[in-house]
Amino acid sequence: MQKKRKNNSGFTLIELMVVLVILGILAGLIVPRMMGRTEEAKQVKTKLQMDGLEAALKLYKLDNGVYPSTEQGLQALVEAPKTGTLPKAWREGGYLEKKKVPVDGWGNAYVYIQPGTNGEYDISSNGADGEPGGEGKNKDLNNWDSE
Repeated sequence: MQKKRKNNSGFTLIELMVVLVILGILAGLIVPRMMGRTEEAKQVKTKLQMDGLEAALKLYKLDNGVYPSTEQGLQALVEAPKTGTLPKAWREGGYLEKKKVPVDGWGNAYVYIQPGTNGEYDISSNGADGEPGGEGKNKDLNNWDSE
């Protein structure tokens, strides 16, 4: 007589249910903690990008002796300006690593003013609502604010 071997290499229904219950408990604990952090993450991203834009603007000034004008805008960091004071020694490839001007954490363009009212230039994000002013998630973020 030949013995039939039973193949026990699968999962039982109970094992699958235990795994699903454990995943459900973990999701119930972790997801609520992460949900309230998206606005904070967008603000942090925006502040970091403004720091990067400031560094690129400083390099631009080192090469060309002046900051881009308001008219030239931040686009002068990725392509050589063709209006206003033309750069003397614009760096081939531009001043931003990704070859494009980033948008803030909410997908809005940064506001760049040169000369600025708070420094040599002002960079601002109008927050979640895209409008100047606001509180909470709609609060404007500015390069001259030190938080």
